[in-house]
Amino acid sequence: MIFQAADTVGESIVWDDRRDRLVWVDIIGRRIQAFTPQTRHHQLWRLSGRPTSIGLGADGSAIVGMERHICRWDWIGEPAPLLEVEPLLPSNRLNEGVVGPDGAFWVGTMQNNIAADDSALDGLAATGRLYRYTADGRLQQVSDDTFGITNTFVFPSRNRLVTADTTKNALYGYEIGADGTLGPQQPFQQRFARGAPDGSCLDAEGGIWTARVAGGACLTRTLPDGSIDRIVELPCSWPTSCCFGGRELSTLYVTSARFTMTAEHLLARPQEGGLFALELGVKGMPVARFGANVTHQSRRRRLSTG
Repeated sequence: MIFQAADTVGESIVWDDRRDRLVWVDIIGRRIQAFTPQTRHHQLWRLSGRPTSIGLGADGSAIVGMERHICRWDWIGEPAPLLEVEPLLPSNRLNEGVVGPDGAFWVGTMQNNIAADDSALDGLAATGRLYRYTADGRLQQVSDDTFGITNTFVFPSRNRLVTADTTKNALYGYEIGADGTLGPQQPFQQRFARGAPDGSCLDAEGGIWTARVAGGACLTRTLPDGSIDRIVELPCSWPTSCCFGGRELSTLYVTSARFTMTAEHLLARPQEGGLFALELGVKGMPVARFGANVTHQSRRRRLSTG
């Protein structure tokens, strides 16, 4: 553990390569945080609403999911709403969101599972869908498939997406069409026995690292054929998201949660909700930025040349 963030639900961690820092959200804590590993400098922004995801903008701003809205944020004050997602489905909210290699913000919805007092709501229905929001202000529903909890947006190639439904304990693959829509859903990796898939990231060799939330206490590395070749144990029960960072992109950083945990459990395991760092002998991929269209080939070239 490199920082005792004590996040209720830490999520959506991303490496800001321009500032050499990590950025992530705490959904129920209603805050965005940044941490510079080299100096241990920590910043915290408290918000009035719940941020569910964050991505970095090509212009230096951030793109933020805020329950019902996709927002622009200039690292001060409250995020400014750009567009409401699913205005006709008020019981839904945003969840996972990631900037893809096409420079668009890929984001998922789900039925809201958080009460006004921040307790958990039961009876989750599969009402979530997948969307793509572009810098010219267009929101596109990319699939008719529905999800219980949308998580993971990883792009092994420019025309392929891997995503997850946490409630189904499954990762799925999709081919991305020229217009941004997704082809038929393809089973990718299912029924791993520990926890459920939350956030994921891609390494430079094509491996997909996935945080196994809800008691999984580990990361899995899934190969392009859907098989799991590595399991890495973690000192937290609910890992939530991960990203590669550092100047060589050789450190894997992991957020975690302490949502619904008892006071007795947290007394015995105060590291729950912390920020963790792992050296795994593999490097990651450079971050994509909202509004910048970057191919995988050029990203790999930038990585190999430093």
